[in-house]
Amino acid sequence: MTLRRFIARRGKPAEIFCDNGRNFVAAAKELGQFLKTNQESLSDFATQETIKFVFSPSRAPHFGGIWESGIKSAKHHLKRVMGNSHVTFEELLTLFTQVEAILNSRPLCPMSSSPDDLLSLSPGHFLIGRPLTAPPTQAFDNHNENTLQRYERIEKMYQHFWQRWQREYISEIQQRTKWRTNKAKLNVGDLVLIHEDHVPPLCWRLGRVTRLFPGPDGVSRVADLSTTRGCVRRPLVRLCPLPTAEDLQG
Repeated sequence: MTLRRFIARRGKPAEIFCDNGRNFVAAAKELGQFLKTNQESLSDFATQETIKFVFSPSRAPHFGGIWESGIKSAKHHLKRVMGNSHVTFEELLTLFTQVEAILNSRPLCPMSSSPDDLLSLSPGHFLIGRPLTAPPTQAFDNHNENTLQRYERIEKMYQHFWQRWQREYISEIQQRTKWRTNKAKLNVGDLVLIHEDHVPPLCWRLGRVTRLFPGPDGVSRVADLSTTRGCVRRPLVRLCPLPTAEDLQG
């Protein structure tokens, strides 16, 4: 049923990469058996469009790489945000869908190399062809949960998850090099993710480096950035360079 919901929402995938969980293995066997027993009644086009399952070895979740890491991170923060809250199925589905949007809104790499382009490529572009957005809402950080309505409680969990998860994601992509080294050099024209506090969900502030300020040792620690809100100056420890096409290929 999970696979049917996925195909109904996103379309039929050509390949599915997954671990060796019993539910995935059973789904692969059921689809394969159906196509095998009904091969004559299915058209050639349908048989050629079968879904290929690519399984990692049993008890080896590290073969999943980056997607297993993303699942672990989402579960970690969801468990701590929700705690022992009593929610209905509709409320849980709403929260999970909003969390899904947060994960699919993360910036992956620059959209282009143009210095005037401040857009980044995200998983949302592959799903709906444009960045994922969220409607504006009131912040519930400082509100007592006992005074909130049920919808507002779900919204508070959603905002709390965003605050925790986006900080962790930024920390992962940020280059952790010491200031006195110039190992991960930032160049003028690079698209960077600006680490800002108190930003609403799905709002990733991006900017292009327009100027660097090297210190007496020749290492730059401050940069001027061109953003959609104008020019800002930030320390390099608050900037996360997005990987370019060359970095991804390398």
